[in-house]
Amino acid sequence: MATIAASIPQAPIDDRTFLGHPRGLAYLAFTEMWERFSFYGMQSLLVLYMTQELFLPGNIGNVAGIVWYRSLVESVLGPMSAQALAGQTFGLYAGLVYFTPLIGGWVADRWLGAKRTVIIGVLLMTAGHAAMALEQSFLIALVLLILGSGALKGNIASQVGQLYSSGDERPAQGFVMFSTGINIGAIMGPLVCGLLAQIYGWHVGFSAAGVLMLVALAVYLKGLPHLPDEPHLVRNAIPPAKLNATDWRNVGLLIVMLVMTAILTLGFDQLFNMGMVWIDAAVDLETPFGPMPVAWFVSINSLGVVLGAIATLARWRWQAKHGQEPEDTTKIAIGGLLTGAGVMLLAAGSAAQAPGSVSMVLPVIAYFLCGVGFTWFWPTWLAVVSRYAPRPIAARMMAAAYLVVFLSSTVGGYVATFYEAMDPALFWALNAATCVLGSALFFAFGPALTRALAGPAASQPIAALA
Repeated sequence: MATIAASIPQAPIDDRTFLGHPRGLAYLAFTEMWERFSFYGMQSLLVLYMTQELFLPGNIGNVAGIVWYRSLVESVLGPMSAQALAGQTFGLYAGLVYFTPLIGGWVADRWLGAKRTVIIGVLLMTAGHAAMALEQSFLIALVLLILGSGALKGNIASQVGQLYSSGDERPAQGFVMFSTGINIGAIMGPLVCGLLAQIYGWHVGFSAAGVLMLVALAVYLKGLPHLPDEPHLVRNAIPPAKLNATDWRNVGLLIVMLVMTAILTLGFDQLFNMGMVWIDAAVDLETPFGPMPVAWFVSINSLGVVLGAIATLARWRWQAKHGQEPEDTTKIAIGGLLTGAGVMLLAAGSAAQAPGSVSMVLPVIAYFLCGVGFTWFWPTWLAVVSRYAPRPIAARMMAAAYLVVFLSSTVGGYVATFYEAMDPALFWALNAATCVLGSALFFAFGPALTRALAGPAASQPIAALA
């Protein structure tokens, strides 16, 4: 590892060769594009794979460790049907995928550095996708994917923030562009993996996801010379960072905002859990070319993110020029309202039409609208953390930003266990209400939190996209 550390080059961060931004942004965005291809390609199949094949009575016994795992989950939450276990498993997986980046950021800050930790993460995720090819190694695959994502996620995002010097006005733009790039992969992954799974079987779809992880590794290695400098790391760990009173205040305030954002995203995360089950059971998926794969709705959501980002950037630029751009927490609140409206469409479809007869137009609009809402709240949240996180623990704080998804997915997995027993219209209406509640909290308390974070020596707003 010391040899690898010595071989990684360092680079300046002040170039503007990629659409007015540092060249390293392109390599980070394309690395995440292919990583997201594999991640969302696999994730779009996961709940349906568990409910329709893996957790059926004749198959569930083939999974190594499933008796121990099920006993552990049911000892906490009580007896579960196969569908409820699948929903909780998805929630735990999706949540832990975004919890382990906190550990990965700590490892990067103290020992390995962000670059080496990302490389290890890609290799672990590649091994995890390979393990998905067998029923027996299903739980092992999830563990490898969780650990790999932990090494990768926060450290990639922290490098985006570190491309910009202090006082630079471009981080919010950069994070929107970063989010847009990776969501191109999120569009392609479910389209390709979902179609392959429908034609050739689940494991072919999972295998395609694994191949693209190797592409992500190749892109990242090629881009190393253009990525941010980091401390020279050798065998000994970096001494623990010392934070002053202002740093600790900002950490506390960011934690408050994190909880508010997690409430806002509860409904959004449920789209990828019981949303897949609801579409499979309630929506008429027939087309002149055959049934539409359920996994494709994940791509529709990501398409909403990409097109929404284009429109959002244009709107923010226009508003900035006219002095009308919303404050960052207002942007997050608007995103929550858009997401809540999309989730509410699923409730409306459940109430108005019989199972199996809901027009696919309705969930298409719903998933697209939620993607647009994501464009408003998620990149802005990352930019806020990047701006106000204490520099000595930057990687760990960016990893902590992803605890939003850990909280919302883990709680959402528990909420998913009630899906079978509830009327679908009520289930989706309650999920929409959480989005609205989170938005209300940001409208009410967000501006005051931002002023407290900025302090008396506040720099220019991060969201100034002029």
